[in-house]
Amino acid sequence: MRILDTTTWARRDAFDYFRGFDKPFFNVCVRLDVARLKAVLAPQGGGLSLACYFIALRLANQQEPFRLRIVAGQVHVHDVVHGSTTVLRADDDSFGFADLAYSDDFARFAARARAAIEGARTARAAFEPKPDDAARVHFTTLPWLHFTSFSHARNWGREDSVPKLAFGRAEPDGEHLWMPMSVEVHHALMDGLHVGRFVQAFEAALRTPDDWIARCGGRESNGVDVPA
Repeated sequence: MRILDTTTWARRDAFDYFRGFDKPFFNVCVRLDVARLKAVLAPQGGGLSLACYFIALRLANQQEPFRLRIVAGQVHVHDVVHGSTTVLRADDDSFGFADLAYSDDFARFAARARAAIEGARTARAAFEPKPDDAARVHFTTLPWLHFTSFSHARNWGREDSVPKLAFGRAEPDGEHLWMPMSVEVHHALMDGLHVGRFVQAFEAALRTPDDWIARCGGRESNGVDVPA
């Protein structure tokens, strides 16, 4: 981790302007065609949510704006960011949290994530989402909703600049399979340009999912989706 020199940062004016807002976050919702990704995953038994988390984390680690965090007025640039997701517990009426260790190999990522998710699903651990662990991207999946807008709960009294992504129910449309994705970020750290680059890179990955899934660690089954 290093501290960004904001005095020479091209976005210094925007950083100073937006960080003082009561609500400095902005959110976009897009739909993604995950038909090819689902086809690649079919021999593995599913795991569409995990595959989306994997792609999102690889992109976040490739694109510096998604690794920036505000801490005590400074901008920290993390070398690596990991994931965290909500997990529906076994009682089907409450949820917990699972930490997703980053790996650029899908099989390794999925194996670790599967264990973390199953632990969160069955454990009787306290409701502790680790709010001070900033080197993460927060995920959730709502497989019951094909949403067109989304807003996350935020604590305005606490410094929070962690990107939050949500995925919804995939709807078939001919040869397409459309899944909504919400991306919510801190405007002091990035703009629509940066979110646009992230979404375009995600769309490109979904056009060639073999390059991201099948060729990254083989075909280990994960078979886990993680509704919250």
